[in-house]
Amino acid sequence: MIRIAIAQINPVVGDMDGNVRLILAAAGQAKQLGADLLLAPELAVTGYPPEDLLLRDGFYRAADRALHELAGKLAGMPTVVGHPQLIDGRRYNAASLLRDGRVETTYLKHHLPNSEVFDEERYFSAGNEPRVFELKGTRFGINICEDVWQPSPATRARDAGAQVLLVPNGSPYHLNKQGTRYDVVRARITETGLPVVFCNMVGGQDELVFDGASFVMDGAGTITTQLAKFENAVAIVEFDGAKPVPGEIAAPLSLEAEVYRALCMGVKDYLGKNGFPGAILGLSGGVDSALTLAIACDALGAGQVRALMMPSQYTADISWLDSRDMVKRLGVRYDEIAIRPLYEAFITSLAQEFRGRAADTTEENLQARIRGTLLMALSNKYGSIVLTTGNKSEMAVGYSTLYGDMAGGFAVIKDIAKTLVYRLARYRNSVSEVIPERILTRAPSAELRPDQTDQDSLPAYEVLDAIMEAYTEHNLSTAEIVALGHEESDVKKVVRLIRLNEYKRRQAPVGIRITPRAFGRDWRYPITSRYTD
Repeated sequence: MIRIAIAQINPVVGDMDGNVRLILAAAGQAKQLGADLLLAPELAVTGYPPEDLLLRDGFYRAADRALHELAGKLAGMPTVVGHPQLIDGRRYNAASLLRDGRVETTYLKHHLPNSEVFDEERYFSAGNEPRVFELKGTRFGINICEDVWQPSPATRARDAGAQVLLVPNGSPYHLNKQGTRYDVVRARITETGLPVVFCNMVGGQDELVFDGASFVMDGAGTITTQLAKFENAVAIVEFDGAKPVPGEIAAPLSLEAEVYRALCMGVKDYLGKNGFPGAILGLSGGVDSALTLAIACDALGAGQVRALMMPSQYTADISWLDSRDMVKRLGVRYDEIAIRPLYEAFITSLAQEFRGRAADTTEENLQARIRGTLLMALSNKYGSIVLTTGNKSEMAVGYSTLYGDMAGGFAVIKDIAKTLVYRLARYRNSVSEVIPERILTRAPSAELRPDQTDQDSLPAYEVLDAIMEAYTEHNLSTAEIVALGHEESDVKKVVRLIRLNEYKRRQAPVGIRITPRAFGRDWRYPITSRYTD
């Protein structure tokens, strides 16, 4: 019997000393659990993804020192761990077996992903040789992440004598990702007959969230062990020779539950890893800020969160009442600063310039920018980061104000469509009712002019979100989206707004990615473009 420990851990990019301690702690736990081998994630020594740190030779020297330090301290626990490797001036994404105090063998990643959020061809050269090692009479091969998405590396490992395939991963989360992982791994198993141990990291790194969700599949493609999502874990899986013994299967999460956990993890790690003492956000009485506040409190604790209500002459009484109700339920610090005096001072200062011109979005944007200035002032004074509260639907069509509601350091629901915002809010209330019901039932409004609602200038969010998904995630043309059954006028309006507002999105704060195509590192459209389809 062979016992393999899966280290579903949360390394920090660039903190090699800390990551070595994290891996050693996992090794110590694995040893207590009677493990024969520890499997750690892709680039666990350096954290993932290091991006352009990988262009610095000093980064590789530091990683090499950390790797050899780790090898010398593992105290008899053979470990497969991911790290970058510099060999004869060429850079590689590598995974090494550390055994008996030394680096015994090193596998170099064969396939370098260069799509979605991945840009590995920018940094690495590709390897092409299998690596197989023996432990207690069973031969183990290694593939790194993308390698298992392609047929050749797994086949090479089998042909080199592997009986079990170990796959360290840095596989970020997005909706429905786990089902795709299962399909890919089953395809390799069908081709090779090799059981697979799939070890994925967990945690937030800038806009990415890694969900863990590590698993084992046997030679028939049956899941024999499934770790929980969004949780740190060191879990033991047993093999009888090359056959995995059935273990624990974590219960699946609903879509809303897993997205909510992803957002909480993203907030917690962004603040924690960057050293922010807390968060502050503007509370409006609307669903977006309410959901953001709930996430922040769940991620950080109510004591680390502050809410600021900044009413104007257009703020409805129910917005005040619902905001006060919600902060009381959550127990967060809450303050109110009326912006009307500031707004009137600006209007007075601009009266000469504005004379003879009708009020328009200029006056609306001014209110948003006053609020952004107040939030940033408190952020500067107290050190807390401003969490912006805009959703993906607004970000797509520019229904947001530069230096106003877009002002801040981290955009929690930047990749959450408005319709999903409501689903997540309902989910959170099913756990405990922290968002007042009226916030979920009233018509959404920016409250920047009398009797304003979002649908004064936008299609219904159910329509907008469907068009946005078709255009941004599936790359469908206007004609193709109309063919799906949408009104041509709605499609043309939404697509036009998406195109026109690229310049705003470039200036938006980083935010958590939960879809296959977020407005971030995997969205690279030109600002200046005359193309229409």
